[in-house]
Amino acid sequence: MNTIAIIGEGMLADAMYKRLSRLFPVRRKNLSEDIPAVDLVLVLKDEESSSYFYEAEQMLRLHGIPWLCAYVSLGEGIIGPLIVPGTTGCFKCAEARLSLAGSNRNEVKDLLMKLVYDDYTPQNTSEISPAGASYMAYIISAETEKVLRGDRANTEEHLYLINLTNLSSTIHYVMPLGTCPVCGQLPDDSAELAEISLQKCLKLGNSYRCRGVSDLKKVLLRDYWDSRTGIFNDKKWGLDSVFASAGINLPLGFYDEITGGRSHSFPDSELAGILEGLERFCGVTPRGKRTIVRDSYSHLKAAALDPSMIGLHAEEQYDQSDFPFMPYDPESPMEWVWGYSFLQARPILVPKLLAYYSLGGEEGFVYETSNGCAVGGSLEEAILYGIFEVVERDSFLLTWYARLEVPRLDYNSSGDSELILMIQRLRAVTGYEVSLYNTTMENGIPSIWALAKGGSKDSVNLICAAGAHLDPIRAAKSAIHELAGMIPTAERRLKERRPEAEAMLDDPFLVEHMEDHSLLYSLPQAEEWLNFLLDERNPVRTFAEEFHSLTWQEDLTEDLKQILQVFRSLQMDVIVVDQSSSETLRNGLRCVKVLIPGMLPMTFGHHLTRLIGLNRVLDVPLKLGYANHRLTPQELNPYPHPFP
Repeated sequence: MNTIAIIGEGMLADAMYKRLSRLFPVRRKNLSEDIPAVDLVLVLKDEESSSYFYEAEQMLRLHGIPWLCAYVSLGEGIIGPLIVPGTTGCFKCAEARLSLAGSNRNEVKDLLMKLVYDDYTPQNTSEISPAGASYMAYIISAETEKVLRGDRANTEEHLYLINLTNLSSTIHYVMPLGTCPVCGQLPDDSAELAEISLQKCLKLGNSYRCRGVSDLKKVLLRDYWDSRTGIFNDKKWGLDSVFASAGINLPLGFYDEITGGRSHSFPDSELAGILEGLERFCGVTPRGKRTIVRDSYSHLKAAALDPSMIGLHAEEQYDQSDFPFMPYDPESPMEWVWGYSFLQARPILVPKLLAYYSLGGEEGFVYETSNGCAVGGSLEEAILYGIFEVVERDSFLLTWYARLEVPRLDYNSSGDSELILMIQRLRAVTGYEVSLYNTTMENGIPSIWALAKGGSKDSVNLICAAGAHLDPIRAAKSAIHELAGMIPTAERRLKERRPEAEAMLDDPFLVEHMEDHSLLYSLPQAEEWLNFLLDERNPVRTFAEEFHSLTWQEDLTEDLKQILQVFRSLQMDVIVVDQSSSETLRNGLRCVKVLIPGMLPMTFGHHLTRLIGLNRVLDVPLKLGYANHRLTPQELNPYPHPFP
C-alpha cells in the first residue's frame, strides 16, 4: 500500500494528516529527521517560506522522492507543483512565475506599502482559517490520490490558487524556468553550441513561414499566457485601430514590456503579439546558455568580433557627464557570448551587450535594443527575419541621415488588391494619406518607407514606418499595419504632450525616448526636415520598375542562402547569436539576434545616435547614384529621426 510523509507544522499540516490518515499510512516528519522510504512527501506550511522549501528540495532530491508543496501567501492558498527529482519544474519556478505575473495584484501593493510605511494596515490578510485549511486539504488529498495512481497531468507543472476569502479555486500551468537556480539545466555557452548548419525548411503554402497560425494557436495561449503564472499576464485588443491589433504584456520585474501584434484578425494579432513578446523575452538577457567568457577584446581578437565595427557613439557624447555609456576600450574586460559568422564560417565571440539589450550602466559602451532580433518556427526562419529586421532599420536610417531622394511608389501599380484596399481603407476611416517609398539599398532586399500624412489641423501631421522583405508587397503591408496601429496612440500623445513636442523643435536633445521621435513629427513645423522625401519633383515609379520579379522557392533555406551570398559578395558578415531558451525550444520556436557589422542600428533618443565607424552611410549614396561624391559626416542629417 502507498505510504505518505507529511513535513510541516500548523493548521494545514494538521488538517491534511487528519484527512489522509484515513486512507493511507501517513508519517509526520520534520526536516531534521530522516525521511523513510515513502511514495510521496507533502511539504506543508501555513505561510510562505522559500528557504524551508529549498531545504526540503535538497533533502528529497537525494532520496529521489517526489513531493508536493502547499502554503499560504498574500491571502491565497497555493498548492503545487508536483516536484519530481531529476526533472525541470519546481517550487522555485512556480514562485518566480507567480511573482512576475502577479506583480500588479492588490495584495502585492499592500506588501510594498507595508515595507515602506511601518504603520500601514494591509487591506488583505494572509492568515489561514480552519475552513480554508480544510478546503486546501480536500484539494491536496484529491491530487495525492491521483499522483499515487500515476495520473500526474494536472499536478506536474501546475498549481492551484485558492482564494481564502471565498474559497474559489483556479488551476494554472507553470512553465519550468530555464534559468531556475534550483532545477535549471543551463549548459555553458560554447563554440560548439554556436555552430550552425542550415537545414531544409519547407515553406507553408505561399508564405515565408514554416509553421502556420493554426499550429501555433495550440501552444501559444496554452503555454505562455496566464494572468497569474504566465510569461505574459495581460492582453488587450486595439479596438480603435483601422485593422486588428492586440497588445500583450510581458512583465520583466522592474518594468512591463508591451508587445504588439497587427493583422486582419484579432486572434492572429494576439498570436503575433505573443511571438514578438517571446522575441523580447529572449532578447533581454541570456536564458538558454550560461555566459562564461569574460575578457578584453585585445586578448580575444583572434576569435572575437571587433566591437568598433558595429557603430559607436561620438567622443562628445561620451564626454557628457550624464551619458549612460563608457567609451569602448579594447583592453577592458567584458562578457562575451558565442555566435556564428557566416562570412568566416566559424563560431565567433560577440560582446554580450551587443547580443542582448544594453540600456546603460555596468560595462556598456553602446545603446543596443532589439535590432536584428527575430523569432521563427525554425532556426532558418528566425535568421531570415532577423536579417529583414536589420535591413529594414538600416535602409530607413541611411535614407534619413543621407537625405536620399528615393522614388515614391505608385501603390496602385502593385497589382495586389489587398495592399490597395488597405491604403484606401486607412484613408477612408482616418483621413490619413499613405505614401510608399523605395529605400532598397545595395544588398537588394526590398525595403519600404511608409508615411501617413494627416488630413486635418487637429490630426497628427506625419507618421513613419518601415518594412523589409524579399517580397516588396509583404514589406509594404507590414509597414502599413504598423502605421495603422500607431495612429490612435500618436493622436492621444499629441493632445497630451503638444507643449513638449513644441519644445523639441528648438532643442532636439529633448527627444529622449522612443515615443518622442514620432511625437516630434506629429507637428507640422517638423515637416520641412522631411522635404528630401516629400519633394514632389522626386520620381514616381511602379513596383515593376523598381523591383525584380520574385523567384518562388519551396525551401525557405534556399532564399536565406541567396541572401547570405549577397552579403558575402559585399564583404559583409552576417553573425547569428542563438537566443533561444528552454521556454521557446519546448515548442520548436527559435529566437536569434542577427548582427551585420557596418549596417546602421536603430537607436531611440537623439543623444544616443550611433554612427562612428559606420562608413556605409557616407559611401552608399554615391554607390547607388543618389550623390555625386562621397558624403562627409558634416553633410548628414542632424535632426532626430522619425522612426517609429
